[in-house]
Amino acid sequence: MGGAHHHDHSSQDHASHDHVSQGHAAHAAHSHSHAHGHGGHGHSHAPASFGRAFAIGIGLNLAYTAVEAFYGLATGSMALLADAGHNLSDVAGLAIAWGAWFASRTRPTPRFTYGLRGSSILAALVNAVLLLIACGAIALEAIQRFAEPAPVPGGTMMIVAGVGIVINLGTALLFARGSGHDINIRGAFLHMAADAAVSAGVVIAGLLTLKTGAEWIDPATSLVIVLVIVAGTWGLLRESLAMAMQAVPGRIDPAAVQQALAEVKGVTRVHHLHIWPTSTTETALTAHLVVPGGHPGDAFLERTAAMLHDRFGIGHATLQIEQGEGVGEGRCDIGGCAFHGG
Repeated sequence: MGGAHHHDHSSQDHASHDHVSQGHAAHAAHSHSHAHGHGGHGHSHAPASFGRAFAIGIGLNLAYTAVEAFYGLATGSMALLADAGHNLSDVAGLAIAWGAWFASRTRPTPRFTYGLRGSSILAALVNAVLLLIACGAIALEAIQRFAEPAPVPGGTMMIVAGVGIVINLGTALLFARGSGHDINIRGAFLHMAADAAVSAGVVIAGLLTLKTGAEWIDPATSLVIVLVIVAGTWGLLRESLAMAMQAVPGRIDPAAVQQALAEVKGVTRVHHLHIWPTSTTETALTAHLVVPGGHPGDAFLERTAAMLHDRFGIGHATLQIEQGEGVGEGRCDIGGCAFHGG
């Protein structure tokens, strides 16, 4: 934790920032202190090398998509065209994720006080939606192909898809480091890993086509590809949508956070607890702490913010101190209070 009056959002290790106001009408003229604690571990930014990873990934996949689409059209392979369409959506997805990655590093402004960190959440959500739209188009074409099957050269399918395995797996590995703590980076990783698996499926379809000559194998493989994509995308869609709605990040148990705050020495009650993501890697918290003994001092606020950072990865904590008088009797819980009385 740093000095009590230093606040630098451009850094990954933010200092504590305290404000004190007197005579707040809603709480019977008691003083209130807001501690903004920021810590490096609570801000899991992607390493700078991911900028190059995005550039390499986009370049390789754009070139491969063009080659795959050409051979898909030349040979009439629906499986190759389906995979090319998926790869094209992934190129767009990587571009969106890359843009959000850069935007999330912009400095805060008087209007955008968190900077553009939330763009990473929007990028993950847009990527999930794009993939599902692509799945619908692929599934529709595959179903139509069942009614009018066409012969496809299995050998060409295997060669082109085999190249795809190498490219997609290599691209996925570029994002493997950041996939554990950032859903924007994880979206890029999952897309590429899924592409590698899908390309492997196309290789198998080509082999079966060579062995059996069955024309239904190609569209059937396309439908399997769609199922794989949907299965891999659903979790990303659900998590990014929850983040966009400012839900508590899945890695944090709000009840555990409330209990941890309630156990801080001097605190008798916790209410108006809110926890929400400011980006795909950063989390903010606000809470009212009832401390009957009066304002416990800046050191108390810094220690509490540091605890939230170290235990829960919450890098921006705003804590309001109350003495409890004039608040009224009621049930105070996560998200607010149901008050009764004065």
